Amino acid sequence: MAEKKTTGTKSVKKEQKKNQPEFIGELDQYLFGTGTHYDIFRKLGAHPMTWNRKNGTHFAVWAPHAEAVYLVGSFNDWDETAHPMRRLEPMGIYVLFVPGVGVGALYKYLIVTPDGRRIYKADPFGNHAEFRPGTASRVADISRIRWSDDAWMEKRKTFSQDESPVAIYEVHPGSWKRHPHGEGESGYYTYREFARSLADYVKDMGYTHVELIGIAEHPFDGSWGYQVTGYYAPTSRYGTPEDFAYFVNYLHRRKIGVILDWVPAHFPRDAQGLADFDGTCLYEYADPRKGEHPDWGTKVFDYGKSEVKNFLIANAIYWIEQFHVDGLRVDAVASMLYLDYGRKDGQWVANQYGGNKNLEAIEFFKHLNSLMVGRYPGVMMIAEESTAWPKVTGRPEDDGLGFTMKWNMGWMHDFLEYMKLDPYFRQFNHNKMTFAMTYAYSERYVLVLSHDEVVHLKCSMINKMPGLYDDKFSNLKAGYSFMFGHPGKKLLFMGQDFAQFQEWSEERELDWYLLGEKKHQQLQNYVRALLKLYAKTPAMYQGDCVPAGFEWINADDNSRSIFSFVRHSLDGKSNLLFVINFTPMARPDYRVGVPRRKQYRLVLNSDEEQYGGSGKEQPQVYKAVKQECDGRPYSFAYDLPPYGVAVFKF
Repeated sequence: MAEKKTTGTKSVKKEQKKNQPEFIGELDQYLFGTGTHYDIFRKLGAHPMTWNRKNGTHFAVWAPHAEAVYLVGSFNDWDETAHPMRRLEPMGIYVLFVPGVGVGALYKYLIVTPDGRRIYKADPFGNHAEFRPGTASRVADISRIRWSDDAWMEKRKTFSQDESPVAIYEVHPGSWKRHPHGEGESGYYTYREFARSLADYVKDMGYTHVELIGIAEHPFDGSWGYQVTGYYAPTSRYGTPEDFAYFVNYLHRRKIGVILDWVPAHFPRDAQGLADFDGTCLYEYADPRKGEHPDWGTKVFDYGKSEVKNFLIANAIYWIEQFHVDGLRVDAVASMLYLDYGRKDGQWVANQYGGNKNLEAIEFFKHLNSLMVGRYPGVMMIAEESTAWPKVTGRPEDDGLGFTMKWNMGWMHDFLEYMKLDPYFRQFNHNKMTFAMTYAYSERYVLVLSHDEVVHLKCSMINKMPGLYDDKFSNLKAGYSFMFGHPGKKLLFMGQDFAQFQEWSEERELDWYLLGEKKHQQLQNYVRALLKLYAKTPAMYQGDCVPAGFEWINADDNSRSIFSFVRHSLDGKSNLLFVINFTPMARPDYRVGVPRRKQYRLVLNSDEEQYGGSGKEQPQVYKAVKQECDGRPYSFAYDLPPYGVAVFKF
């Protein structure tokens, strides 16, 4: 009986092979097995094609431990046995070409596990997904996308992030704006509507880039897109892959860069997702002490497995190549680097040297970033790394991880702790605002006030500020001014630039009606002025990564809680002097030391009426005189108002 069954199986396979295209060859399998098939997304997944003069779709899925795999979908009434897939050796990839199946068809893989269970899985390489709560994959053809952003893409090749303005607007598309009365799918803007509205806003304000939260397909809105089931599928909440491409293309034509949040750290346990994909721990570490996040209830990718590394690295390439994305902000890097992250003693496994570093994840980052930086000049790889791990933005050949930028979480924490304080107590915490300069050049930093800081009862930015209503706005203006003057690229989350009062929620749009109120409009005017000054003044960004770009005038005026510093342009021709008062005390006799006997022109004054200030007239030009102050031979006096910010050009 056993021999007869084998013979029958062989003849079925032979017949299957005869009627099927050789879409995946031996070289494809070899490269995938070594983790270097960087175009694997062109082979695995669902790809419409013509074979033997028949239009259809070729399906391919990696499931090496499966006993059998069947293709089920809307085209065969979800019949479990209608479309058995053919197994390719040695990699265990299952393939099938189905004539007549085209774009829009829903499908899943029915996998028979080694222990005989039958489980339904969405396509790990699928380019489109069914709108939630549906969990099937949907056939798409992204090869038909047409682009008109050649000028942007050509210019990107020479983009130097270190010496360029980078002011990022972090956005969650589903809660930025919504249609009234829930038109369409939950009232969401489509990618195309979002493109036009967002581009208008970003250009008006003066941001250079947008960073999008939650673009890869995810089943649960409340995860904000950080628990991904479709790594190769732009979420269907806002439209099709073609619609998302339109979004990127449109922003590029408006000269706005697009960064995506990317989540290679973990994935959810949802039945249709990557967890236990072929009945075994295929994508995750098999040992739960390495393969599960106890705090998050999610699975951890197995960075030691070549095919898994290939899945992730090719995914990064996919977003850059197929959708022209300009950078990836890599989420939860620390959770990948440390084997004991979020784990108690006895819950984690040491590496081969007895340490807590995940050597496989370190190698993964070096491989990923070497490839991305080498292949795609001008593309940014930004690490959200919350510890003091050394050389996150160092070169891999110098034992760095190879990222181009790192979120400065230390600065953010110290800054917010200081800003929350009653102004009286700030004098005792002055170092919270100066400490970041002691390590400012150890990495290439982005200063961030992200979505994480305005959720889970942490309060909105405006409600973190001390004092009564007017004081809160004055404090926030002073805080943003310090942030924009400090070395490092900038990131603000949506709503922070007009003082959204409520904490952010993915369930509703921002409170845009607040812009009908004077104080909110004035704060927005001020942030716009900061962004415009930032973009047009090289001193504010050119020297972010070199000590010559920044100079304290007085870092020690703690008794008055005043900070003064200079941002130098690298050619020395257009420098800015910042003076920021963090108390409600007016300083009409404030004298500031300056490096040169020059004229100092007031280019930003927070006390102007359009910014919510008193509107008191101030001289526009100040001439330095020979009078020692702040250890400098020259100085000038300025009437510094409560919570006043003055920026002078010289």
